[in-house]
Amino acid sequence: MATPEDRRYTEQHEWAQVQGSTGEATVVRMGLTDHAQDALGDIVFVQLPDVGEEVVVGTPIGEVESTKSVSDVYAPVAGVVTARNEALEAQPETVNSDPYGAGWLIEIRVSGGGEDPTAALLDAAGYQAVVDAS
Repeated sequence: MATPEDRRYTEQHEWAQVQGSTGEATVVRMGLTDHAQDALGDIVFVQLPDVGEEVVVGTPIGEVESTKSVSDVYAPVAGVVTARNEALEAQPETVNSDPYGAGWLIEIRVSGGGEDPTAALLDAAGYQAVVDAS
């Protein structure tokens, strides 16, 4: 399974990738990892937070329902939701087919200047070690 080097990961199997930064804020896009979508099976429904909603790192922000189970999605960073992948409403299976691309879930604006808000998360090798240990 793929673990791209260009993003950071949580132990709950979410990925986070910095999309851009201004002096005051950074936008982070997040989604489920390839490992997570594979473990879930065929995804049939995705519930995402609303644009403008404040999210706290490590707390549930939505759900992904598959033919096997329902799983919480956790915020990898704290901030305000600036975008939701509305295409997933009609095509939730996109999370299965392209978890690191078109299957992204939300974008979060993180306040604070200059520092990478994903720095505390696992790098690709660290995440792969978590997957291998499970």
